[in-house]
Amino acid sequence: MTENRWRRRAERLLPSAVRQALAGFLLLGVLAACTSSPDRVAVYQREGFEANETFSRLFDASVEATCEAARRALLSQGYRPTTEKNDFISASKSFQPEGEVHVQIVFNVVCAPVGTGGKLATAYVSAVQDRYALKKNPNSASFGVAAIGSLSIPLTASGDSLVKVASETIPAGPFYDRFFALMQRNLPAPAGEQ
Repeated sequence: MTENRWRRRAERLLPSAVRQALAGFLLLGVLAACTSSPDRVAVYQREGFEANETFSRLFDASVEATCEAARRALLSQGYRPTTEKNDFISASKSFQPEGEVHVQIVFNVVCAPVGTGGKLATAYVSAVQDRYALKKNPNSASFGVAAIGSLSIPLTASGDSLVKVASETIPAGPFYDRFFALMQRNLPAPAGEQ
């Protein structure tokens, strides 16, 4: 008789004990999450606005000549201009590094005057790399023949489309240094050196 009583009492206490144990583990998990430092830092927190990591370069030329040098540099590397103005150019180039992956780089160059003489300009450049993946959308259709009756033959087709999976501004560094060097070669020589 005593054994049955302990068994009933254990059956009543077991769900309560399990609930208390789960609540304790949950509380420990919440406390651990609150006290630990986050592994992920918000993207804007990494923006240093460092003077040595700029997306710009000073050129000894007018705004128009500077943007023309940028246009020629982009054209020489296979970029297709999409917008052209005296002080702005945008151009893009497509790549296919893998069978079902497409990458596009879009360059934007803004040329701004420096000082009042009009003989110096700064080129502000940023390039965005967009990555696309092929997404297969299976479609099905049926074919009916009226003379025979309700005979349907399934036909399958695939409507493939590119879906953007990533977009990133290319960070300052060697990529832009090479572009600025090519821009410098495309600038006209100063009047005294011709």
